[in-house]
Amino acid sequence: MIDYSKYVRNIPDFPKKGILFRDITPMLLEHKIFSSLVNEFVKRLKGKNIDKIVAIESRGFIFGGAIANKLGVGLAIVRKPGKLPFETIKETYNLEYGKDSLEIHKDAIKRGEKVVIFDDVLATGGTARATGKLVRRLGGEVFEYNFLIELSSLNGVKKLKGEKVFSLIKF
Repeated sequence: MIDYSKYVRNIPDFPKKGILFRDITPMLLEHKIFSSLVNEFVKRLKGKNIDKIVAIESRGFIFGGAIANKLGVGLAIVRKPGKLPFETIKETYNLEYGKDSLEIHKDAIKRGEKVVIFDDVLATGGTARATGKLVRRLGGEVFEYNFLIELSSLNGVKKLKGEKVFSLIKF
């Protein structure tokens, strides 16, 4: 297996002092690495009767779209408020200092559809949990949460307690 972590660039003090940003763009620059990463997720999900991948803005779209395409399933997207053109539902969640919200189109998930939620990074877990709530409000079933990277020290997996979670790389 490829050591994908060596394709993650560490950027200190971004977007603000004290944050170590895990930059995935080097993974995207290498076709072989990008393709291999997508195939890792596809291998795990093939044959699981997934109906849709739900990708979270914005880097989640890159991998989520490629995974959905290879699995032959639909892709639903979750964005910050005001970014989607059709009727949406919104989920507001708490941040360390404040609140944030996410939206999904009202027709993105049909009742009973089995979905995988995909994002590039699992940090504190608030975004992923809010996305799961959106999926369930539309009648979907969250099969599993998938992440390229999990920042273990931030304990985001605790916010997803009781859920199936897979992270390819852990820091």
